[in-house]
Amino acid sequence: MKPLLVLTFLLLVGTSYAQDSVAKLDWLTNLEEAEKTSKEENKPILVYFTGSDWCSPCKMLKEDFFNSPEFESRAEKMVLVMIDLPRRIDILTEEQLAYNKKIIARYNKEKTFPKLLILNSSGKQKGRLSGYSSLRDTSNHFAFVDHHLENYR
Repeated sequence: MKPLLVLTFLLLVGTSYAQDSVAKLDWLTNLEEAEKTSKEENKPILVYFTGSDWCSPCKMLKEDFFNSPEFESRAEKMVLVMIDLPRRIDILTEEQLAYNKKIIARYNKEKTFPKLLILNSSGKQKGRLSGYSSLRDTSNHFAFVDHHLENYR
């Protein structure tokens, strides 16, 4: 019985540690706030469009890309914005959902999920990357972010 308890404890601690990586990231949910921060800190804005509770590629991208230490080191050089369009009504407030729909209508008219955008501090789009493969290869996502970090003005 004790080995089972120890194993359960280790699994819980490991899961909590993996989730701590995401908790360290400072995701905003308001684009205007992100633009202000972008101007103040001279950083590009990375907007992540997700369907957090229904989009399988979004869930895989979160696990493989956003939860990685490699992304965490890059995240410090960007202002992060998450625009979620969940199906469950208890995930977001009505106000936040209405706001997210407005941002989606402006920047993600095709409603493709997941989608990454790089914006400047004025909200001008500098790049976009849509989708995530079931092969779970994050190299395109890292190349996208790296390219825009290197070329941000």
